[in-house]
Amino acid sequence: MKKISYFIYIFVLIFYAEKSKALIEVDITRGNLNPLPVAVSPLYLEKESKSKFEEKLNLKDLGQEISKVVENNLKQSGLFNPLDKDAFLQKPDIAHVKPRFEDWALIKAQALITGEVKFTDEKLRVEFRLWDILAGKEIMALAFTTVPENWRRVGHIITDKVYERLTGEKGYFDTRIIYVAEEGLKTSRIKKLAIMDQDGFNTKYLTLGNELVLTPRFNPTNQMVTYLSYFKNLPRVYLLDIETGVQEVVGDFPGMTFAPRFSPDGKKIIMSFAKDGNSEIYTMDLESRVVEKITNHPSIDTSPSYSPDGKFICFNSDRSGFQQIYVMRSDGSKVKRISFGNGLYGTPVWSPRGDLIAFTKLHKGKFYIGVMRTDGTGERLLTENYYQEAPSWSPNGRVLIFYRETKSDSAGKGFSAKLWSIDLTGYNERMVDTETDASDPSWSSLLSD
Repeated sequence: MKKISYFIYIFVLIFYAEKSKALIEVDITRGNLNPLPVAVSPLYLEKESKSKFEEKLNLKDLGQEISKVVENNLKQSGLFNPLDKDAFLQKPDIAHVKPRFEDWALIKAQALITGEVKFTDEKLRVEFRLWDILAGKEIMALAFTTVPENWRRVGHIITDKVYERLTGEKGYFDTRIIYVAEEGLKTSRIKKLAIMDQDGFNTKYLTLGNELVLTPRFNPTNQMVTYLSYFKNLPRVYLLDIETGVQEVVGDFPGMTFAPRFSPDGKKIIMSFAKDGNSEIYTMDLESRVVEKITNHPSIDTSPSYSPDGKFICFNSDRSGFQQIYVMRSDGSKVKRISFGNGLYGTPVWSPRGDLIAFTKLHKGKFYIGVMRTDGTGERLLTENYYQEAPSWSPNGRVLIFYRETKSDSAGKGFSAKLWSIDLTGYNERMVDTETDASDPSWSSLLSD
């Protein structure tokens, strides 16, 4: 396995912004039918050394490319409407120093992003500013220094800062998604672990496809991943360090193992495995490798997920006769069923905010991705399809990513599996581009935290 380095050191050099609430109100509590008009001016690039670095990066205009990353991120969030650059009346270098607010107001912009790119000592320095057009003043300024190859990450970090300033909640753009890359007929799929930026760029494959891999999950505290793989047709739980490529076996278990996940502090793995015809939930301390049995019931208990404070666990079980969602304390006590709607419920995942649980639901031959409060009230179905599964939360708890399969014919042809995302409100559903078919996505925490 190739060594892969993902850690990037980006230094914040300057920061000043008003400490009040967002000056521009963006409604993030419901489907935003009127996205905020925002102008993303191309970042001005100094001419002295631009040709050398742009040739190295195989880019014609680095400042333009960084602004495209910001623009695409904002647009895909569904909360912002980036305006057409052909309508801009002011040049990027002048706008960055002193915008003519009346010119930007004329094209209906309410916020303006400007910036400048410089190259010094083989390093890339990017400055950007956020302006409130209605109030006619600057509300944020930041600068970053990094190696030129990390220019896309700079665009994601800028988007996160803008998103947080304008909405009042953290962004989710400087993140990655790990998933299972699939190729071939449905009856003989080759499955590899793959990782990419949240916008589908910089895809890398982490395994060779020699063995079946399933359910990769990020550690909430770092770039460590746990996943299930089959070694000589026996299931094993693995740990993989994304930065170094080092992989280790967590342990060999006597029966089928399912759905490993990390605890919120990253110190434990919780999973279910079947023994003597019954599936129970277990935890393993990653330092001591001590295994603890959490549930003890003759029914099938599986798909456990911790609450963000680590005090509770949600899981699904058929102990009521049909597959439903349950919540219990982290020691396995006080088990309580919380789902009571029509259909079968599975793959519950606790929101990073702690207020909701996402789930998959099967009812009358259709699969739904939905959310409910942690006591089971307020169930909302966000999307339905022939088959869709495995929701995973963005780190700010606003967006869900999942995978969706299309129908296949009797010969297994025409089958596909793709990643999709949807806003918590049920709006802004879109397919996430991947190089191959894809399933079992997991969203990382913010890399720049």
